[in-house]
Amino acid sequence: MTKERVAVLGAGPMGLAAAYQLTVNGYQPVIFESDDRIGGMTACFDFSGIKIERFYHFHCVSDGDFLTLIDELGITDQMQWTETKMGYWFLNKLQPWGNPIALLRFQGLTLTEKVRYGLMAFVATKRRDWKDLDQIEATSWIKKWVGENVYEVMWRKLFEYKFHHFTENLSAAWIWSRIRRLGTSRYDLFREKLGYLNGGSQTLLDALQKFLLDGGAELNLGQAVTRVTTNNAEKCIIETDAGTYTFSRVISTIPLPYVPQIFSDLPSKLIEKYKSVNNIAAVCVIIKLGRQVSSNFWVNINDDEMDIPGLVEYSNLRPLENSVVYVPFYLPSDHDSYLDDDGVFELKVKSYLKKINPALTETDFLDIRTSRYRFAQPICEPGFLEKLPPIKIPKKNIWIADTSYYYPEDRGISESIALGRNLAKQATAC
Repeated sequence: MTKERVAVLGAGPMGLAAAYQLTVNGYQPVIFESDDRIGGMTACFDFSGIKIERFYHFHCVSDGDFLTLIDELGITDQMQWTETKMGYWFLNKLQPWGNPIALLRFQGLTLTEKVRYGLMAFVATKRRDWKDLDQIEATSWIKKWVGENVYEVMWRKLFEYKFHHFTENLSAAWIWSRIRRLGTSRYDLFREKLGYLNGGSQTLLDALQKFLLDGGAELNLGQAVTRVTTNNAEKCIIETDAGTYTFSRVISTIPLPYVPQIFSDLPSKLIEKYKSVNNIAAVCVIIKLGRQVSSNFWVNINDDEMDIPGLVEYSNLRPLENSVVYVPFYLPSDHDSYLDDDGVFELKVKSYLKKINPALTETDFLDIRTSRYRFAQPICEPGFLEKLPPIKIPKKNIWIADTSYYYPEDRGISESIALGRNLAKQATAC
């Protein structure tokens, strides 16, 4: 029998997961992706001989939907778990961070402040009900727990360099989920455990692409969707630069800011809801080094001379021949600095890394690349749950979602997989 064709917009993890579930359910997904490769923010590139992601990713032991999918794909044997460390650059020194001993030894807080911080982190990892936090503003919630000085030392720079003028309009539920996710990914109270796939995210992408193509999926790369409308026969008409297609159902996983211009015939009130969801852009500098910056996977940064919230030394998670470091800059897409040349960001990063590790010399910088993503992080405001438009468009066979919809969880591969599969289940249940 001929399988029903269902359109999937976007070939990031969410779109691929939706297409995977459609295939499992006996449908033929037709995927449209404007990029020349699959993966979205997990898309990989050749970094001087290393196949690596444009933007860093890691996995926690709590990432159940990711672990289920790789088991179904038969690649669980490629999963590796590593004990990782975290640091905090403060007072012009790199201090250990991320466990009770590091907290007690941390220079910059009083003993009382350290106890309050530890209590907040402990309660956050044990908490399950978050609905009341949805309406609470994050900075005031943190200050209530730990006080003004702890917020100033541990949080203010992280917020301001990631969220800028949105800093004092974030949901406490979103911050809680970040604390809880990392807090529950541990061997024990003193040791952190994170995971990676051999070969990185490309291993997952290759397995998904093979499964989809073997199952009859159609993959249209480099084919941006310019418009989606519906006709009197309740068919969805998709227009691209390469042609026009007709489907009975459409699943969209593209960033919400693109929805108003592509789904232009939606009701005006719905369009306004999509427009009201704010996002932060990311400029991510990736460096290959001849020596380590430190032994930490993750380093938070509080330094007046560095306009970044932190850095990730990815090779301290996934062993590589050289050290590979990701340094993200988060900026509103209309910020003047977002349009700066790559070289501006790359010069900054070199100076920052040399400050953290004075042993680094210019010859240690073996390669450097910069990637940009305009809608990298949704701004989850208080009351964000009610602000989101419905996933199922009323009176139309269209389902629309992006990373905003697994709030209060932060953007991640596992969360995208869960939502993508759920979108497909909803679409095929009608």
